Amino acid sequence: MNLDQSHLTLLVDIIDAGNLSQAARLLKMTRANVSYHLNQLEKAVGAQLVRRTTRRVEPTEVGWRLYEHGRTIRNEIVAAQETITHLGQGLQGRVGLSVPSGYGQMVMSDWLVEFKQLYPGIVLDVVFENRIDNLRDEVDVAIRILPEPPPQMVAREFGTVRYLACASQACVAVHGLPTELAQLRSLPLLTANVVGRHLSLRGYRQGEREEVMLAPTLISDHYPFLREGILAGLGIGLVPDYVVNDVIASGQVLTALDDYRLSIFGTNMYLLYLPNRHQTRAVRTCIDFLMDKARSGER
Repeated sequence: MNLDQSHLTLLVDIIDAGNLSQAARLLKMTRANVSYHLNQLEKAVGAQLVRRTTRRVEPTEVGWRLYEHGRTIRNEIVAAQETITHLGQGLQGRVGLSVPSGYGQMVMSDWLVEFKQLYPGIVLDVVFENRIDNLRDEVDVAIRILPEPPPQMVAREFGTVRYLACASQACVAVHGLPTELAQLRSLPLLTANVVGRHLSLRGYRQGEREEVMLAPTLISDHYPFLREGILAGLGIGLVPDYVVNDVIASGQVLTALDDYRLSIFGTNMYLLYLPNRHQTRAVRTCIDFLMDKARSGER
Protein backbone atom coordinates (compact mmCIF):
# COMPACT_ATOMS: atom_id res chain seq x y z
CA MET A 1 0.00 0.00 0.00
CA ASN A 2 1.47 3.35 -1.08
CA LEU A 3 0.10 6.36 0.78
CA ASP A 4 0.32 9.74 -0.90
CA GLN A 5 1.52 12.31 1.68
CA SER A 6 -0.67 15.03 0.17
CA HIS A 7 -3.74 12.81 0.50
CA LEU A 8 -2.84 12.10 4.12
CA THR A 9 -2.56 15.79 5.00
CA LEU A 10 -5.79 16.38 3.08
CA LEU A 11 -7.48 13.98 5.51
CA VAL A 12 -6.22 16.17 8.35
CA ASP A 13 -7.70 19.25 6.66
CA ILE A 14 -11.07 17.54 6.19
CA ILE A 15 -11.35 16.32 9.78
CA ASP A 16 -10.15 19.65 11.20
CA ALA A 17 -12.65 21.55 9.03
CA GLY A 18 -15.53 19.29 10.05
CA ASN A 19 -17.00 18.77 6.58
CA LEU A 20 -15.98 18.59 2.92
CA SER A 21 -17.45 21.96 1.96
CA GLN A 22 -15.54 23.87 4.63
CA ALA A 23 -12.34 21.99 3.79
CA ALA A 24 -12.80 22.91 0.12
CA ARG A 25 -13.20 26.60 1.03
CA LEU A 26 -10.07 26.60 3.20
CA LEU A 27 -8.02 24.77 0.57
CA LYS A 28 -9.48 26.80 -2.31
CA MET A 29 -10.57 23.60 -4.06
CA THR A 30 -13.93 22.39 -5.28
CA ARG A 31 -15.91 20.09 -3.03
CA ALA A 32 -15.88 17.46 -5.79
CA ASN A 33 -12.08 17.60 -5.94
CA VAL A 34 -11.77 17.17 -2.16
CA SER A 35 -14.20 14.25 -2.29
CA TYR A 36 -12.25 12.64 -5.15
CA HIS A 37 -8.92 12.75 -3.28
CA LEU A 38 -10.57 11.40 -0.13
CA ASN A 39 -12.00 8.50 -2.15
CA GLN A 40 -8.55 7.82 -3.61
CA LEU A 41 -7.06 7.64 -0.14
CA GLU A 42 -9.82 5.29 1.07
CA LYS A 43 -9.18 3.04 -1.93
CA ALA A 44 -5.45 2.99 -1.20
CA VAL A 45 -6.10 2.12 2.45
CA GLY A 46 -8.89 -0.31 1.67
CA ALA A 47 -11.13 1.05 4.45
CA GLN A 48 -13.61 3.83 5.13
CA LEU A 49 -11.86 6.72 6.83
CA VAL A 50 -14.74 9.08 7.59
CA ARG A 51 -18.47 8.76 8.03
CA ARG A 52 -20.27 11.44 6.05
CA THR A 53 -23.47 13.13 7.19
CA THR A 54 -25.24 16.14 5.68
CA ARG A 55 -23.35 18.49 8.02
CA ARG A 56 -20.23 16.79 9.36
CA VAL A 57 -17.66 14.09 8.81
CA GLU A 58 -16.62 11.86 11.69
CA PRO A 59 -13.42 9.80 11.49
CA THR A 60 -13.62 6.03 11.78
CA GLU A 61 -11.08 4.25 14.00
CA VAL A 62 -8.77 3.77 11.02
CA GLY A 63 -9.40 7.35 9.92
CA TRP A 64 -8.52 8.67 13.35
CA ARG A 65 -5.22 6.74 13.43
CA LEU A 66 -4.25 8.05 10.00
CA TYR A 67 -5.29 11.54 11.09
CA GLU A 68 -2.81 11.35 13.98
CA HIS A 69 -0.01 10.30 11.60
CA GLY A 70 -1.00 13.02 9.13
CA ARG A 71 -1.04 15.64 11.88
CA THR A 72 2.47 14.62 12.96
CA ILE A 73 3.73 14.86 9.38
CA ARG A 74 2.05 18.26 8.92
CA ASN A 75 3.58 19.63 12.13
CA GLU A 76 7.08 18.40 11.21
CA ILE A 77 6.82 19.99 7.76
CA VAL A 78 5.66 23.31 9.25
CA ALA A 79 8.48 23.20 11.83
CA ALA A 80 11.06 22.50 9.12
CA GLN A 81 9.74 25.33 6.93
CA GLU A 82 9.85 27.69 9.90
CA THR A 83 13.47 26.75 10.63
CA ILE A 84 14.52 27.30 7.02
CA THR A 85 12.59 30.55 6.61
CA HIS A 86 13.92 32.19 9.76
CA LEU A 87 17.44 30.76 9.80
CA GLY A 88 19.77 33.47 11.04
CA GLN A 89 16.93 35.93 11.63
CA GLY A 90 15.25 37.23 14.74
CA LEU A 91 12.05 35.63 16.00
CA GLN A 92 9.34 36.00 13.36
CA GLY A 93 5.93 34.58 12.59
CA ARG A 94 2.27 35.28 13.28
CA VAL A 95 0.20 34.84 16.43
CA GLY A 96 -3.60 34.96 16.30
CA LEU A 97 -4.82 35.91 19.76
CA SER A 98 -8.40 36.18 21.02
CA VAL A 99 -8.91 38.00 24.34
CA PRO A 100 -11.99 38.97 26.38
CA SER A 101 -13.24 42.43 25.45
CA GLY A 102 -12.99 43.88 28.97
CA TYR A 103 -9.94 42.14 30.38
CA GLY A 104 -8.20 42.47 27.04
CA GLN A 105 -8.76 46.22 26.86
CA MET A 106 -8.11 47.14 30.48
CA VAL A 107 -5.40 44.70 31.53
CA MET A 108 -3.81 42.90 28.59
CA SER A 109 -3.34 45.85 26.22
CA ASP A 110 -0.16 46.98 28.01
CA TRP A 111 1.15 43.40 28.01
CA LEU A 112 0.62 43.05 24.27
CA VAL A 113 2.30 46.37 23.52
CA GLU A 114 5.30 45.21 25.58
CA PHE A 115 5.32 41.88 23.71
CA LYS A 116 5.44 43.70 20.35
CA GLN A 117 8.29 45.90 21.58
CA LEU A 118 10.24 42.80 22.59
CA TYR A 119 9.47 40.87 19.37
CA PRO A 120 8.96 43.36 16.53
CA GLY A 121 9.27 40.61 13.91
CA ILE A 122 6.14 38.81 15.15
CA VAL A 123 2.82 39.76 13.56
CA LEU A 124 0.32 39.96 16.42
CA ASP A 125 -3.30 39.64 15.26
CA VAL A 126 -5.53 40.43 18.26
CA VAL A 127 -9.31 40.04 18.40
CA PHE A 128 -11.29 41.43 21.34
CA GLU A 129 -14.33 39.20 21.79
CA ASN A 130 -16.23 37.06 24.26
CA ARG A 131 -17.34 34.17 22.04
CA ILE A 132 -16.75 30.74 23.56
CA ASP A 133 -16.87 28.50 20.49
CA ASN A 134 -13.97 26.44 19.18
CA LEU A 135 -10.80 28.21 18.13
CA ARG A 136 -11.00 29.21 14.50
CA ASP A 137 -8.17 28.78 12.00
CA GLU A 138 -6.90 32.33 12.43
CA VAL A 139 -6.84 32.08 16.26
CA ASP A 140 -3.91 30.24 17.84
CA VAL A 141 -4.51 31.18 21.48
CA ALA A 142 -7.59 32.38 23.37
CA ILE A 143 -8.06 33.79 26.87
CA ARG A 144 -11.52 33.07 28.28
CA ILE A 145 -13.44 33.52 31.53
CA LEU A 146 -15.40 30.31 32.04
CA PRO A 147 -16.88 28.14 34.80
CA GLU A 148 -14.77 25.29 33.39
CA PRO A 149 -12.65 24.87 30.26
CA PRO A 150 -13.88 23.12 27.08
CA PRO A 151 -12.79 19.45 27.17
CA GLN A 152 -11.52 19.45 23.57
CA MET A 153 -8.92 22.16 24.27
CA VAL A 154 -5.72 22.41 26.26
CA ALA A 155 -6.49 24.74 29.15
CA ARG A 156 -3.91 26.44 31.36
CA GLU A 157 -5.03 28.32 34.45
CA PHE A 158 -4.61 32.02 33.79
CA GLY A 159 -5.98 33.53 36.99
CA THR A 160 -9.28 34.35 38.66
CA VAL A 161 -11.75 37.18 38.28
CA ARG A 162 -13.33 38.82 41.32
CA TYR A 163 -16.70 40.44 40.65
CA LEU A 164 -17.79 43.45 42.66
CA ALA A 165 -21.06 45.20 43.35
CA CYS A 166 -20.14 48.88 43.41
CA ALA A 167 -21.61 52.36 43.06
CA SER A 168 -20.58 56.00 42.97
CA GLN A 169 -21.14 58.33 45.91
CA ALA A 170 -23.97 59.98 43.99
CA CYS A 171 -25.74 56.68 43.35
CA VAL A 172 -25.36 55.66 47.00
CA ALA A 173 -26.95 58.95 48.08
CA VAL A 174 -30.08 58.10 46.05
CA HIS A 175 -30.35 54.32 46.31
CA GLY A 176 -28.14 53.31 49.22
CA LEU A 177 -25.96 50.19 49.18
CA PRO A 178 -27.48 46.68 49.24
CA THR A 179 -26.57 44.39 52.12
CA GLU A 180 -28.35 41.28 50.79
CA LEU A 181 -28.19 39.75 47.33
CA ALA A 182 -31.97 39.88 46.87
CA GLN A 183 -31.99 43.68 47.25
CA LEU A 184 -30.36 43.97 43.83
CA ARG A 185 -33.71 43.10 42.22
CA SER A 186 -35.04 46.56 43.03
CA LEU A 187 -31.95 48.56 42.02
CA PRO A 188 -30.73 49.84 38.63
CA LEU A 189 -27.87 47.58 37.52
CA LEU A 190 -24.99 48.00 35.08
CA THR A 191 -23.20 44.92 33.80
CA ALA A 192 -21.80 43.09 30.79
CA ASN A 193 -23.80 41.49 28.02
CA VAL A 194 -25.76 38.40 29.08
CA VAL A 195 -27.54 35.66 27.13
CA GLY A 196 -31.24 36.37 27.14
CA ARG A 197 -33.06 39.16 28.93
CA HIS A 198 -32.25 38.35 32.54
CA LEU A 199 -29.03 38.03 34.45
CA SER A 200 -28.33 35.12 36.78
CA LEU A 201 -26.12 36.26 39.65
CA ARG A 202 -24.76 33.74 42.14
CA GLY A 203 -23.45 34.69 45.55
CA TYR A 204 -21.56 32.49 48.02
CA ARG A 205 -21.45 33.41 51.69
CA GLN A 206 -20.49 31.31 54.73
CA GLY A 207 -20.69 28.11 52.73
CA GLU A 208 -24.18 28.85 51.38
CA ARG A 209 -25.14 29.59 47.78
CA GLU A 210 -27.75 32.13 46.72
CA GLU A 211 -28.94 32.95 43.21
CA VAL A 212 -31.07 35.83 41.98
CA MET A 213 -32.42 36.68 38.55
CA LEU A 214 -31.85 40.33 37.67
CA ALA A 215 -32.76 42.68 34.83
CA PRO A 216 -29.94 45.20 34.20
CA THR A 217 -30.81 48.66 32.94
CA LEU A 218 -27.46 49.21 31.19
CA ILE A 219 -25.75 46.33 29.38
CA SER A 220 -22.51 46.43 27.41
CA ASP A 221 -19.43 44.35 26.62
CA HIS A 222 -17.39 47.56 26.62
CA TYR A 223 -16.12 47.84 30.19
CA PRO A 224 -14.73 51.38 29.91
CA PHE A 225 -18.29 52.45 29.02
CA LEU A 226 -19.72 50.60 32.04
CA ARG A 227 -17.09 52.27 34.21
CA GLU A 228 -18.23 55.69 33.00
CA GLY A 229 -21.83 54.75 33.77
CA ILE A 230 -20.87 53.72 37.30
CA LEU A 231 -18.96 56.98 37.86
CA ALA A 232 -21.94 58.94 36.50
CA GLY A 233 -24.20 57.40 39.16
CA LEU A 234 -26.43 55.47 36.75
CA GLY A 235 -26.70 52.45 39.05
CA ILE A 236 -25.00 49.59 40.84
CA GLY A 237 -22.20 48.11 38.77
CA LEU A 238 -21.62 44.34 38.68
CA VAL A 239 -18.15 44.26 37.15
CA PRO A 240 -14.73 42.64 37.63
CA ASP A 241 -12.48 44.37 40.15
CA TYR A 242 -9.93 45.49 37.53
CA VAL A 243 -12.56 47.82 36.02
CA VAL A 244 -12.87 49.99 39.15
CA ASN A 245 -9.94 49.24 41.47
CA ASP A 246 -8.40 52.69 41.07
CA VAL A 247 -11.61 54.65 41.71
CA ILE A 248 -12.38 52.47 44.71
CA ALA A 249 -8.94 53.30 46.12
CA SER A 250 -9.63 57.03 45.57
CA GLY A 251 -13.02 56.83 47.29
CA GLN A 252 -15.04 57.78 44.19
CA VAL A 253 -16.73 54.38 44.15
CA LEU A 254 -17.95 52.32 47.10
CA THR A 255 -18.38 48.55 47.20
CA ALA A 256 -21.27 46.50 48.54
CA LEU A 257 -21.93 42.84 49.37
CA ASP A 258 -18.28 42.44 50.29
CA ASP A 259 -19.04 39.35 52.39
CA TYR A 260 -20.28 37.55 49.24
CA ARG A 261 -18.21 35.90 46.52
CA LEU A 262 -20.08 36.90 43.39
CA SER A 263 -20.14 35.00 40.10
CA ILE A 264 -21.85 35.87 36.81
CA PHE A 265 -19.96 34.23 33.93
CA GLY A 266 -17.62 32.14 36.08
CA THR A 267 -14.57 33.34 37.96
CA ASN A 268 -11.80 31.29 36.34
CA MET A 269 -9.65 32.46 33.45
CA TYR A 270 -7.98 30.01 31.10
CA LEU A 271 -5.46 30.22 28.29
CA LEU A 272 -6.75 27.86 25.60
CA TYR A 273 -5.30 26.25 22.48
CA LEU A 274 -6.02 23.19 20.38
CA PRO A 275 -3.96 20.10 21.28
CA ASN A 276 -3.22 18.97 17.72
CA ARG A 277 -2.38 22.29 16.09
CA HIS A 278 1.32 22.92 15.49
CA GLN A 279 2.69 25.75 17.60
CA THR A 280 5.33 27.88 15.95
CA ARG A 281 8.13 29.45 17.98
CA ALA A 282 6.22 32.72 17.82
CA VAL A 283 3.09 31.13 19.33
CA ARG A 284 5.05 29.32 22.03
CA THR A 285 6.90 32.52 22.91
CA CYS A 286 3.62 34.43 23.19
CA ILE A 287 2.08 31.75 25.42
CA ASP A 288 5.10 31.78 27.74
CA PHE A 289 5.07 35.59 27.87
CA LEU A 290 1.36 35.76 28.75
CA MET A 291 1.61 33.00 31.36
CA ASP A 292 4.50 34.87 33.04
CA LYS A 293 2.39 38.04 33.14
CA ALA A 294 -0.59 36.18 34.59
CA ARG A 295 1.54 34.49 37.26
CA SER A 296 3.09 37.80 38.29
CA GLY A 297 -0.41 39.16 38.91
CA GLU A 298 0.16 42.35 36.91
CA ARG A 299 -3.03 44.41 36.64
